[in-house]
Amino acid sequence: MRLLQSVSAVVVAAALAAAGLVAVSTAAEAQSRVRWRVPIAFPSSLPALGDNMPWVAEQIGIASGNRIQLRVIEPGEMVPALELSEAVGQRQVVAGYNWLGYDQGRIPSSPLLSAVPFGMEPWEYTAWWYYGGGADLARGIYGKINVEPILCGVIGPETAGWFKTQITGLDDLNGLKIRFAGLGGSVLQELGASVSLIAGGEIFQALERGVIDASEFSLPVVDQRLGFDQIAKFNYFPGWHQTFTAFHLIVNKDEWNGLSDADRGLFNLACQAGVTNNIAKSEALQGPVIAGFPDKGVTPTRLPLEVLRQLETVTKQVLDAKAAEDEDFAEVYASQQEFKEHYQLWKEFGYLPRDF
Repeated sequence: MRLLQSVSAVVVAAALAAAGLVAVSTAAEAQSRVRWRVPIAFPSSLPALGDNMPWVAEQIGIASGNRIQLRVIEPGEMVPALELSEAVGQRQVVAGYNWLGYDQGRIPSSPLLSAVPFGMEPWEYTAWWYYGGGADLARGIYGKINVEPILCGVIGPETAGWFKTQITGLDDLNGLKIRFAGLGGSVLQELGASVSLIAGGEIFQALERGVIDASEFSLPVVDQRLGFDQIAKFNYFPGWHQTFTAFHLIVNKDEWNGLSDADRGLFNLACQAGVTNNIAKSEALQGPVIAGFPDKGVTPTRLPLEVLRQLETVTKQVLDAKAAEDEDFAEVYASQQEFKEHYQLWKEFGYLPRDF
């Protein structure tokens, strides 16, 4: 009888232990699931500009067996695009996909992380970010507002803008009403232009009604989708004001630190894949759009070299002034300039000339 009681006790104990292990395992699995809503700064319907984060979300879902699920939220549905970083830092939302240049009013150095006039080319920027100290500088700056920035997308240069009239010299910019973002807008203000920052979805109407005379926004394929070519027939190149455009997955710092090492690794891998996907797609789509300009009565025009040199001079004055006003800006700017100086040697010796 005692033997049977002992056996029964062992069986019960084993069953309880097994049940406890299952409960612990189930709880651990439930705890490790990630379910985030991720507002984005640009509509997902815009190729290369807005559709990269949905791609990243899909890839990280597949890689994690759907244990990590990111629900992409269109601009304005939860948080205004211009307030996205602040909302993430304050944990109004856990994460977002942002163009950090929108933080310029609160974080003066942020445009250097997102788009710089006469700055680096896309692959050069990624080299600086991953291997030139860029990521560490960005973490230090955004850590102050409790945000972890992860490079998650990069596209090529924008056009220099859509104009209703021709631009032959800097005097043509004086008094011009133009929509412009980031540091390039500061340069045009120095040249006497009346600069405003209008949301992408409102630019067409502003051009149509004469509220503005010209506008920059994004890549040719994006600008065409928004209909700028229907109103402004002079599209200028190159995109001197935005030689690269970088996007970041921004995560609340407390939430990021609470993830396992494995999950943080998955996010980093997915975003590095997002950078590759974004560059490849943005580079692939522009040529056919420009080839179709003549059928739409659009004139693609390169800015004269003299105008570009003059813009470069004013740009340096603007950047130097901002560096003198903000310590973080000065540190990032110095880091980028040093990296560019060394990279220039490789660019000159390693690559064929552009017109080869």
